[in-house]
Amino acid sequence: MKLNDHLIIPDWPAPENVRAVQTTRRGGVSGAPYDTLNLGMHVGDSALAVERNRMRLNRLFPSEPVWLEQVHGRMVADADHAGCLPVADACVARRGVCVVMTADCLPILLCDRDGTVVSAVHAGWRGLAAGVVEAAVAAMDVKAESLMAWLGPAISQAAFEVGEDVRSAFVGSDAGNESAFLEGLAGKYQADIYRLARRRLNLLGITQIYGGDRCTYGEPEHFFSYRRDGATGRMGTFIWIDHSGFG
Repeated sequence: MKLNDHLIIPDWPAPENVRAVQTTRRGGVSGAPYDTLNLGMHVGDSALAVERNRMRLNRLFPSEPVWLEQVHGRMVADADHAGCLPVADACVARRGVCVVMTADCLPILLCDRDGTVVSAVHAGWRGLAAGVVEAAVAAMDVKAESLMAWLGPAISQAAFEVGEDVRSAFVGSDAGNESAFLEGLAGKYQADIYRLARRRLNLLGITQIYGGDRCTYGEPEHFFSYRRDGATGRMGTFIWIDHSGFG
């Protein structure tokens, strides 16, 4: 099958000039356990295979995506002026192509309703708790109320068991996060990363939120999952502004 048969196009009412795409694990050349469209250079896969996978995607974009060195923090890169492999967990662009990589963590795409600025955010629980969403929104430099968000594939609540440390990181600073945790056995909780992200977006004034209905852990035919497989690949979530024909 063609690469395009394995890509997910976000279903959200973004402006006509905003483009976005989510990869799955299919459509590339990597061998097991990275089969087949692994985009991560840091996971033990052949560098040549990863480069070939990235090249297969490059025809979709107006320029080379700005790949990040993700560290589960809150730093935001400027994709229009970034150098090679900036250390960041989000990027913002008006001309460049943003991308974040995930394999259970939550990828979030943001754009404004006028189609002037976009952002991609790597939102695992550490990044969410640290404020990476808030940092990305601030870097976009538009009114938060003008933004919409798309939540890409991440681990579902049923599969995401966490300890008291994770729960405390969220509930300790905002009691409204309590509903995102279901109590389990032996002091464990099932965390809803989608609900946690929606809560933070809502508090910023962002109410147009789409996606958030897939599970990387429970859909092995479609998605990489670090928690399920350990050694595995990474998917990419891309967003950019198409300036052809729009001035």
